[in-house]
Amino acid sequence: MSAIRWERDAAGVMWVWFDAPDSKVNVLSRAVMGVLEAGLDEWGARDPRGWIFISAKPDVFIAGADIRELAALGSVADGVTASQAGQRIFAKIEQLRAPTVAAIHGACLGGGCELALACRVRVATDHPKTQIGLPETQLGILPGWGGSQRLPRLIGLQAALGIMVPGGTVKAEKALRLELVDAVVPPVALRETAVAWLGKPSQRRTVLRVFDPVIRLVARKRVLARTRGLYPAPLRAIEVAGRGYAAEAQALGELVVTPVCKNLIRVFFLREKYTKWKVPGVAAGKVGKVGVIGAGVMGAGIAQWCAARGLPVRLKDIKPEFVANGMKRIASVFREGVQRRKLTELEAQHGMARVHPTTDYTGFGSCDLVIEAVLEKIEVKRALFAELTPHLPDKCIIASNTSAIPIDDLATASGRPDRFVGIHFFNPVHKMPLVEVVRGTQTSPATLAAAVEFVKQLKKIPVIVRGTPGFLVNRLLMPYLNEAGKLVGEGVNATSIDAAMLAFGMPMGPLRLLDEVGLDVAFDVARELAEAFRDRMTVAPLLAEMHAAGLKGRKGGSGFYHYEGPSERPNRKYHTGKSLPAAEIQQRLLAVMIAEAKLCLVEKVVETEDDIDVGMIFGTGFPPFRGGLVKYARDAGLW
Repeated sequence: MSAIRWERDAAGVMWVWFDAPDSKVNVLSRAVMGVLEAGLDEWGARDPRGWIFISAKPDVFIAGADIRELAALGSVADGVTASQAGQRIFAKIEQLRAPTVAAIHGACLGGGCELALACRVRVATDHPKTQIGLPETQLGILPGWGGSQRLPRLIGLQAALGIMVPGGTVKAEKALRLELVDAVVPPVALRETAVAWLGKPSQRRTVLRVFDPVIRLVARKRVLARTRGLYPAPLRAIEVAGRGYAAEAQALGELVVTPVCKNLIRVFFLREKYTKWKVPGVAAGKVGKVGVIGAGVMGAGIAQWCAARGLPVRLKDIKPEFVANGMKRIASVFREGVQRRKLTELEAQHGMARVHPTTDYTGFGSCDLVIEAVLEKIEVKRALFAELTPHLPDKCIIASNTSAIPIDDLATASGRPDRFVGIHFFNPVHKMPLVEVVRGTQTSPATLAAAVEFVKQLKKIPVIVRGTPGFLVNRLLMPYLNEAGKLVGEGVNATSIDAAMLAFGMPMGPLRLLDEVGLDVAFDVARELAEAFRDRMTVAPLLAEMHAAGLKGRKGGSGFYHYEGPSERPNRKYHTGKSLPAAEIQQRLLAVMIAEAKLCLVEKVVETEDDIDVGMIFGTGFPPFRGGLVKYARDAGLW
């Protein structure tokens, strides 16, 4: 079966249906592009009255190019040739004598968006899954089939860079405001509207180019401030946008062979793998109702995310004021989502309505899964599980959001160790994509499978870890943070330490991160790990000193930095002293993580090197362009 169907209707309109066989999505592989070009040549000679490009898939127009083929490009010349081939084919669409309409429903991304841009008219549905954009820079390249030229001509350079540079997407309504599409209609009206637009020209405003140099300068400064020049693709996109197809092809060819591009593509495939992974041989259904115990920062965050994904949630805490504060936190996150246009006001209202606050166990008897997020003290959690279990149905999964306590130490208290599992979210829940699914020695395969499916149901990335102290992420991250504390204790100024790791690509310096986590929390975790691994871990004396002095970081107003509302300034006590070369700081801090990662594999905390890379990228923000901790260590000859 062909991925494209060509149907000429009684009115002489050519319908070009994209419908990849045995696939939920349409992608533009080399073979599909060949079929498209041949069909354009054949049917174009027959002079149809008009052309409508449309998808037969329920939620996807065209998801983009075939990334596996992109990954296989091995030279600049190969990249240039691939770009020129796409440019040639889409130019044929642009040059068709009859009117052309892209009828867009669902994801219209990358090469799919570039195909739509080659049409004279674009009509999109108002469905939430209709997203239009050019995400190529997220893979370390830029739009290479004419998108970097047609988009600026269509909507202006500033708006075009706003999509191209971050690799962003827009919903249909915003696309209409930008004049990226000509009409937005309900899905049932898509075909009728597309036909109607064949009979009228697209109305386009004149795009002014006089401010282009200033726009490029401002965009470049913003990219450098955000990426520190570590990602070349956004800068090249600014450079070549609207400056010709030859410049676009050459830029794509040069970018596609860079280590940054290869690593970002690797991370893309890792994400795909883990979001689809299942426990072998075990079927698991979806969770219908969730209970969350603890309405603090983490509990409220988990409840909000579950509700936002359509799940009814019972949120419990011991006092009405605790529950009320939790509901305020949830409302704040929903409000932020509306302000950032991630969801509508109605969607936020429906999400809030799914959260049912309580101070008792009413309603927990119908939960499919209950997760605790109370104080990180083992005796508190044990007492809770002993109290909780009698209120739950036999089939209920019992989970802990503990960040470091061994799961077996909690499972026995529940009385159902086979139904017990760790589901460790990261803070803030609505931003951090990783979830550690922690298996205890008595966790059943069915329970593990159900927990993994629950995480996937929430659109998070699961990684399975063994229930040992610190699990994976904290076990690797805390030695890194602890080592940064040791450096300050040795007289190295905090400024140079944070700057060195920002230059490496970390989203935040380690000392600033300690403040954000909370120095009290960090000290407790470091102490627990030092107790568990006495042969090689000790708490940095400075962290113990700061803890004893009552410093808590941002939440307490002072730590390695002083905080006053949204503003901050260095705490001079820690930002004086000697500076070390960035490379020396990086080597020392990364070495402790790499050494611990090797031990995690030996001890079967995780099964594969990919588990480590996924955990560090999506759980700590380890720079994706380096491919992950293990990939970086191998490339640097440290593994």
